[in-house]
Amino acid sequence: MPVNPDAVGREYGPFEPYEVTRVKIREFADAVDARSGAHYDVAVARAEGYADLVAPSTFAVIIAQKAEFHVVVDPEVGVDFSRVVHAEERFTHVRPIVAGDEISATIHIDGIKQRAGIAMVTTRAELADSDGAPVATVISTLAVREDA
Repeated sequence: MPVNPDAVGREYGPFEPYEVTRVKIREFADAVDARSGAHYDVAVARAEGYADLVAPSTFAVIIAQKAEFHVVVDPEVGVDFSRVVHAEERFTHVRPIVAGDEISATIHIDGIKQRAGIAMVTTRAELADSDGAPVATVISTLAVREDA
């Protein structure tokens, strides 16, 4: 089944907030080899002007991908995850993500373009804090191979 181009414009969420913890920040920093002391040591983070440990800039992808899952499993969109290759990710940060944040995501389907047997599905995750203030925007493009 091909990806449904009529899904462009759909919105999902906001979803239950993601609780950003020191442990999660440290684990992600280890995974991406981010070595700033502000990811590991609260005193260093505070000396650099942060309220607590600061997450690496790509940490936002964790929250965005949890929201993006709702697009992938929506049968009306028609994404077969077994045929997905991650094509692109872009981040726009309004402010850093720090330990103690509770961040909600709303996901939008901004584009679906089909060519040469591949559907390019572009989503936009808008991340907001517990007060509703914007934190980051994550634009993701998935390449979905369609049936031959």
